[in-house]
Amino acid sequence: MATEIHPSAFVSPKAELGEGVVVGPCAVIEDDVIIGDGTKIDAFASVKQHTHMGKNNHVHSYAAVGGVPQDLKFHGEVSWLKIGDNNSIREFATLHRGTEDGGFETVIGSNNLMMAYTHVAHDCFLGDSIIMSNNATLAGHVEVGDNAIIAGLSAVHQFVRIGKHAFVGGMSGIGQDLPPYMLATGNRAGVNGPNLVGLRRLKASREVIRALKNAFKLIWHSSTPRKEALEQLEYEFGNFPEVLEFVEFVRKSERGILPAHTD
Repeated sequence: MATEIHPSAFVSPKAELGEGVVVGPCAVIEDDVIIGDGTKIDAFASVKQHTHMGKNNHVHSYAAVGGVPQDLKFHGEVSWLKIGDNNSIREFATLHRGTEDGGFETVIGSNNLMMAYTHVAHDCFLGDSIIMSNNATLAGHVEVGDNAIIAGLSAVHQFVRIGKHAFVGGMSGIGQDLPPYMLATGNRAGVNGPNLVGLRRLKASREVIRALKNAFKLIWHSSTPRKEALEQLEYEFGNFPEVLEFVEFVRKSERGILPAHTD
């Protein structure tokens, strides 16, 4: 399938476009951009310098992909935005390149949905099959695990980690790490318990769900010291990979994990 570029689009001669790429009216593709096969860049979208994306992505109208970091320490260094395959980047989304402090790159995996007005700041690292709903915002150096969902109008503080299969409720402010498989809500968000809907979609067994419920109670609603609680979870539920992922995530937390949700 041939590449199609609308006559009104601007495509730099230094950009590399794969087979079957479609570039719509008034779209802009700058220098040193690589766009994989089958990707579609809609009208008025822009793909900025030093952006590499894989196959079958769809960048919708007015999205700005690969923008300069909103970081006062950035002074024009060469850095990158790297995007995988099969991502949908909706209208007015903004995805920024990396900085020196983050290894010069922002990385976004595959099969993600970034709805209208979402923002991914510099040096973020996103896995696969993530959903960011309208106006969800990630500050710099945020990590988001596979299959996480960040609901609309939520904001994640810089250097925070969101674990795989976690769920952030709408209009939530996430100031500390959210462990995998957990759900958090609130203006200053707290953890409500396991992400039961996500676990059922994952087809997790009743035993896994029960183990994660026990993990929630032990970490957030018991007087057991954190170190001992994690050791207890390993001893009692170490046969479940999901629990071991949870334990490892909490142990590695540098910002600390979110507190329990309170009404």
